[in-house]
Amino acid sequence: MDMALLAALIMFGGVVFFLVIGTPISIAVGISSFAAMLVILPMKGAMLTSAQRMFVGLDSFALLAIPFFILAGNIMNNGGIAIRLINFSKIISGFFPGSLAQTNVVSNMLFGSISGSGVASAAAVGGIMSPIQKKEGYDPAFSTAVNIASAPTGMLIPPSNTLIVYATVAGSVSISALFMGGYLPGLLWGLSVMIMAGFMAKRRGYIAKHSMTLADCCKVTIDAIPSLSLIVVVIGGILGGIFTATEASAIAVVYSLILSLGYRSLDIKKLPEIFLSTAKMSAIVIFMLATSSIMSWVMAFTQIPAMIADNLLSVTDNPIIILLIINVILLFVGTFMDPTPAVLIFTPIFLPICMALGMDPVQFGILLVFNLSLGTITPPVGPILFTGCKVSGISIDSVVRTLLPFFLAIFLVLMLVTYVPAISMAIPEMMGLIG
Repeated sequence: MDMALLAALIMFGGVVFFLVIGTPISIAVGISSFAAMLVILPMKGAMLTSAQRMFVGLDSFALLAIPFFILAGNIMNNGGIAIRLINFSKIISGFFPGSLAQTNVVSNMLFGSISGSGVASAAAVGGIMSPIQKKEGYDPAFSTAVNIASAPTGMLIPPSNTLIVYATVAGSVSISALFMGGYLPGLLWGLSVMIMAGFMAKRRGYIAKHSMTLADCCKVTIDAIPSLSLIVVVIGGILGGIFTATEASAIAVVYSLILSLGYRSLDIKKLPEIFLSTAKMSAIVIFMLATSSIMSWVMAFTQIPAMIADNLLSVTDNPIIILLIINVILLFVGTFMDPTPAVLIFTPIFLPICMALGMDPVQFGILLVFNLSLGTITPPVGPILFTGCKVSGISIDSVVRTLLPFFLAIFLVLMLVTYVPAISMAIPEMMGLIG
């Protein structure tokens, strides 16, 4: 058997086997990649190369942004920022059918864009909105479905840790360009959920309800400006060349901490718990990056991506069909794998294929993260699906059926992102971030 094919079978087969028996994905990737490396190198060489690749894979200044953005999100989740963004969202969405559901969507887009975490959005916004919607007579399955469907928008609207991971794996891809490229797809995702929620709310008789006076709107807006300013500070600073994405992440931590203390919503005694939670989450992501670096080396050495590309292109040379196949594979992968490891594994495989079809790496990055974000709200292991159901206190079975129309609406946006490059590329090109 050809060495590359044997290495691929051992590596991917090993990952599937270890995942089936319940092994953490970082361990599964590391062991399987090392086993595949033994086909290529002797034991001593495989051990030295594996250790070297783990360290080299983490030797990136950009990766420091991940723990800082995670910490900033955790601080915001505990610092009273969510309730101020929800109150501000009522001004925007209060005139639409199902106004509370619409407020949930806008709040998730705002909070997600600040925290960069879909799970944090589902927990913080859903935890506040679910009781309010239940009190107003909203079906808990409907309100939970709206919260779950809109929470992943923060994974596309910058700053996004998943896009930072993609930029690291893909190589010379501008984080600023990716951030700007994520805006329109993320907004379209949220808009599609709002439209579907509006149709469903109208059928269920959930009327628009906007009881805020002009004075109330002004007060709420003034109260929310400091929280909203974080977006301007972080993204504006990156685009203006004042600081890098990594430095922006540290500024986000300081800003959110000062803001939360200023709101008097953050208990100082909870800071050690927040730091510990951040350390645990960061360690999981960083170790996953390290073990995936071994896999990336094996794939590059054995030219596995080229082999997969040749086989895929031998099936059809129609770009529309190839991109559809890639989407189907990524959607399937997203149902059982978290976005970060999926980005690490599938970027080296599919990026060369899409570039051969003329797709820019920025567009592919948005397409990849969009697909995998959709996986976070699908069974069996969708983390946002589980979080949304947990905070609302209802079962997954009762939510999934209500989620189906939202899946359809979001999938249509995915098709637009796939086949209309301008959706991902227009803003980066307009701002001169792509040559």
